[in-house]
Amino acid sequence: MKKSLVLLALLFSVFTASAQIKFETGNFKSLLEKSVAEDKLIFVDAYAAWCGPCKMMSSNIFPLKEVGDYFNKNFVNAKIDMEKGEGPALARRYKITGYPTFLILDSKGKEISRIVGASRSGSDFITKVQKALATK
Repeated sequence: MKKSLVLLALLFSVFTASAQIKFETGNFKSLLEKSVAEDKLIFVDAYAAWCGPCKMMSSNIFPLKEVGDYFNKNFVNAKIDMEKGEGPALARRYKITGYPTFLILDSKGKEISRIVGASRSGSDFITKVQKALATK
C-alpha cells in the first residue's frame, strides 16, 4: 500500500510538472533571441518576492494544465523579479508600478500589451491574455 501511494504521488508530480508554464532561465537578451528563433511572443511575469497575488498566481494558476498548454505553445515565458538582477532596469523600462504585471512583448522587446493583477482561474487568465492580444 505504501509503495502504491509513493508511486501515485510520483506520477502525479510528473504530470503536474509537465503541465505547468515552462519559464525560461537566462537574461533578457536570451529571451529576445529565443523569441526570434521560435517565432513566438514573449510572456513576462513581472513580480516581486513579497507580493501575495504574485505568489497565488505561481501556486494556483501557472501549474494548471490548460494554462501551461496555452502559454508553452504560444509564448517564450519568463518570470522576472523586478527587484533583483535585471528586474529594476526592466521595471523602469516598462513603467511597472504594480504587481503582478504580465507583459506581452514582441521579439524586439516592444510591449504589445499588459495585464495588471491576478486572476481567479486559469480560464479567466487565458481569456484576459487573448483579449489583450486581440485589442492590439
